[in-house]
Amino acid sequence: MAVKIRLRAQGSVNRAMYRVVATDSRAPRDGKYIETLGWYKPRAKPELQVELKPDRLQYWLDLGAVFTDKVEFLMKKAAPGVFQNLRAKEQAKRLKSTTMRSKSAAVASSKKAAAKPAAPKAAKAKPAAAKK
Repeated sequence: MAVKIRLRAQGSVNRAMYRVVATDSRAPRDGKYIETLGWYKPRAKPELQVELKPDRLQYWLDLGAVFTDKVEFLMKKAAPGVFQNLRAKEQAKRLKSTTMRSKSAAVASSKKAAAKPAAPKAAKAKPAAAKK
């Protein structure tokens, strides 16, 4: 089951409100969800627009959940520590994979250098084509 952190529509016409939820990626937008992680009220005052639970966001991100673009924007705004922590982990992972690749390339090149060069094979002479 792939978990996704996304917005779930609430409210009425012209009074939109959204919940930030962790849900199965196959579930419909306003369908069943696993856990509520916060809310977003776009029509409220800027300081009252977003409320997120950073500890629960971190929990789901550690389990491998992915988030939508809008939730990423809201995380930067309301829970910058979680977002910075996530980016630091991704950067460390990229650095680790790069160093592992460079180490394996160095090992492979040292093995090639240590191996004896093979004797060159004699070139086979091609028979002349018979003309008719």
